[in-house]
Amino acid sequence: MTDGPENGAADADYTVSVEFYDLLQAESDRRLAQRRFAGAAGRARLAVLDVGAGTGIVTEMLLTAAAVPIHAVEPSPAMRTALLSRLSGLGAARQARVTVHPEPVQEAGLAGVADLAVASNVIASLDPAARRATWRALEAALVPGGLLLFDPPPSRLPAGPEHDRLGPVRVGPDLYSADLARAPHRGALRATFTYRVERHGRTVREEREAFDLWPADPSQLRSELRDAGLQLVRAPSADLMAARRPLHGAGPSGHR
Repeated sequence: MTDGPENGAADADYTVSVEFYDLLQAESDRRLAQRRFAGAAGRARLAVLDVGAGTGIVTEMLLTAAAVPIHAVEPSPAMRTALLSRLSGLGAARQARVTVHPEPVQEAGLAGVADLAVASNVIASLDPAARRATWRALEAALVPGGLLLFDPPPSRLPAGPEHDRLGPVRVGPDLYSADLARAPHRGALRATFTYRVERHGRTVREEREAFDLWPADPSQLRSELRDAGLQLVRAPSADLMAARRPLHGAGPSGHR
């Protein structure tokens, strides 16, 4: 890597993490997406917007749960490569229902395209200005009455460093794992993933990538959503937040 936590900058392009992501996280992410979003997807009647589609784990679940088109937004070239590889194995009928948008949702120009938007593992990665722009873009992308579901960012920074571990997962003779360290960094939460490949007890490869996560407490999120023309509503599970575009009246996007 040419940039990283050693010189104060996060990477955030996923060129390292994409190799390891599905191997270490796909199964847990798939179960989580099914629990969080499948019910709402099954009730969608126009289309579903998948914000930050990543490697396509949520996109694939949405294609199974919903009978409508899916708009998959993924600006990272590395993640989009994995997304398209996943879509290539799903068959022509499901491929025909997906539109892949290669830019951030606030640059995609989507207007009134969906009655459901989901954002999984995305909102925390947006700095405050980008987060507010994303709310406005989602208000524009949803039709009146449309629903937004997302997992909120952490409400505050931790008092000190936190650590977690993913894996190990065996592939042939190799064990793949990741150590995750989280610590406050310049007003954000710096999450550093250290990926390792071990063979016969010896580390044969180590890669690292860091990302900044931006905390926001619920009252701040509520205010931002309201300013964007979205109304906070009851979420289907305790680990989600939900908002709707009102059925009547004009929001910031100017639609009625």
